[in-house]
Amino acid sequence: MVNTPLYFITAALYLLLGLRDLISRQPAPAGTTDGQSSSWRAQGLLFLTLVVHAALLHRVLFASHQMVLSLGNSLSLVGAATAAMYWLASFRCRLGVLQSVLMLIVAGLVLAPLVLPAEKPVEYSHLLTFKIHLVISLMADGLFGVAALHAVLMSVMEQRLHNHDRPFTPLGPLPSLVAMDALLFQMIWVGFLLLTATLISGIFFSEALFDKPLVWNHKVIFSLLSWVVFAGLLTARQLWGIRGRRAARWTLAGFALLLVGYLGSKFVVEILLHRG
Repeated sequence: MVNTPLYFITAALYLLLGLRDLISRQPAPAGTTDGQSSSWRAQGLLFLTLVVHAALLHRVLFASHQMVLSLGNSLSLVGAATAAMYWLASFRCRLGVLQSVLMLIVAGLVLAPLVLPAEKPVEYSHLLTFKIHLVISLMADGLFGVAALHAVLMSVMEQRLHNHDRPFTPLGPLPSLVAMDALLFQMIWVGFLLLTATLISGIFFSEALFDKPLVWNHKVIFSLLSWVVFAGLLTARQLWGIRGRRAARWTLAGFALLLVGYLGSKFVVEILLHRG
């Protein structure tokens, strides 16, 4: 059993990272690639926090000989994957205030296993195909999680640009909508490739576990629906140049389908049916 203080230490690290810019109210401008020392410090601190979170997850997920992938652990795992994908993206482009929002959300997700405990292990966690499938799917979920938060920020920016009576932001300068839009679709393209790889690896996993390439369950259905949404969004981008709040709504819809597919059955079984 993992010591409870380790949960709160990990959550506190994310919380401090999230409050760092909110307290100073002078975050570095997003959408730039300069090598300021503050950026490297932030990336270094986030990396150390991810290491602590990874150590916590390892102790929680592998408390027994098999992986314990409950709803609470899954939420914490998705939070770690999202933070990790943000950390990788931050080397390419500074995302400004997005870090504060993301870190505060992940801080809450870290504590989810304390609120939603469960001890039922995954019987097939030893399979290599499952491990590959899980890693790729977490990368896709994490990147789409960052894209979803990015889309929300874009929507807020666009709305305030059309309402000059309200202050633009209390958190300092933000990038242009053009730069935000380009970055959003870069993340969606990479996430879409990872989601495609997730579906393909799922076929091999299903073949190894059930002796058939595809099992029609809620996770497969919602993942395919999400794939269709993002494929439609990317097609609309190429053909009609969709952008702004419409693109943001499509992004949020696709991410919501992914969350329902990944966490839906766990919520029903563990929370509604109490079969954790």
